Amino acid sequence: MDPAATGQDGSVWTGTAFGATGSKVGEVVFNTSLTGYQEILTDPSYKGQFVVFTYPHIGNVGINPEDMESERCHLGAVIARDLSATVSNYRANKTLDEYLKEQGVLGIADVDTRAITRRLRKTGCLNGVVTTDMSVPDEELLRQTKEWSIVGKDLIREVTCAEPYEWKDPTGEEWEFSPEAQAALGGERPFHVVAYDFGIKHNILRRLASFGCRLTVVPADFPAERVLEMNPDGVFFSNGPGDPSAVPYAVRNAEEILGKKPVFGICMGHQVLGQAFGAKTFKLKFGHHGGNHPIRFTPTGRIEISAQNHNFAVDPDTLPAEVEVSHINLNDGTCAGMVFPAKKAMTIQYHPEASPGPHDADVCFAQFIDMIKEDRLAHAA
Repeated sequence: MDPAATGQDGSVWTGTAFGATGSKVGEVVFNTSLTGYQEILTDPSYKGQFVVFTYPHIGNVGINPEDMESERCHLGAVIARDLSATVSNYRANKTLDEYLKEQGVLGIADVDTRAITRRLRKTGCLNGVVTTDMSVPDEELLRQTKEWSIVGKDLIREVTCAEPYEWKDPTGEEWEFSPEAQAALGGERPFHVVAYDFGIKHNILRRLASFGCRLTVVPADFPAERVLEMNPDGVFFSNGPGDPSAVPYAVRNAEEILGKKPVFGICMGHQVLGQAFGAKTFKLKFGHHGGNHPIRFTPTGRIEISAQNHNFAVDPDTLPAEVEVSHINLNDGTCAGMVFPAKKAMTIQYHPEASPGPHDADVCFAQFIDMIKEDRLAHAA
């Protein structure tokens, strides 16, 4: 079967189908990571999007139960140059093709992903349709791309949990790449953190647990007053999909919590907290997606290589004077992190928990824990 991918600009790309059959419309983005396609597939932040992998060879390590970032595949379609016919990983229990079939996600291979990426870099994000139904005219597919938009869409409600729950690692183990953190804790969980689930990744929860946090995960619209009734040591705002300006309920909750508890936001959480600070968000030309984006930590000038996945950013010109831009994306100068000391708040736009990596920004979790400790001491005094 030869599926077609039709772009909002009228371009048509044909290739080889894998995964599910049918038709799907979504926003097309490219990801520059060399490894970790399973983590990308299961990252809820990709809801509503098709991922073009710039790395040409996809599927070679199959799919395994340990590397899931959530319980299912969230993106709409996979676009690859070459789909591996062979799986070489002792942990794999199925192929990428088998997994996408199970998840109802379309795949198209044998297309020029370099050409698509160059087009996206030049024109900006485009909507697309991937279909295995070759009876549908190109004109109809083009119409679908022009009627769909991720702007203004609240996709968080489609990926958040239904009820609060206590986090337990589904793999039954905690992966630790900062052994000194665990050694200092002696296996204890002295800090209670409530995490807002905007599409939270498992590895964020693993990292917080590794730094000594007992975790209660709550739905995206969980009332702030109920969070404060739990009297947590800190509150975390997670990553998630869609337009941050389309979730005013999340911003209101953040506004009510700010200043009362230490807070930390990643990605969508960064954007939600940015709005709670009083700033505006805007859509990037083609977003940041990959595992090799350079970031400067402004207080020291330290450079981090980061994993990123977002199409929106906080406008630093709209931030109040009390908020410091702590991190800057060196590719385009956008705001990649903020601190608001008076409100006990810190945020970053990228992923310090990145699996398989890089891990340069893992220190952010330690900074959040330090903020919690300082707040405890202040209240004990």
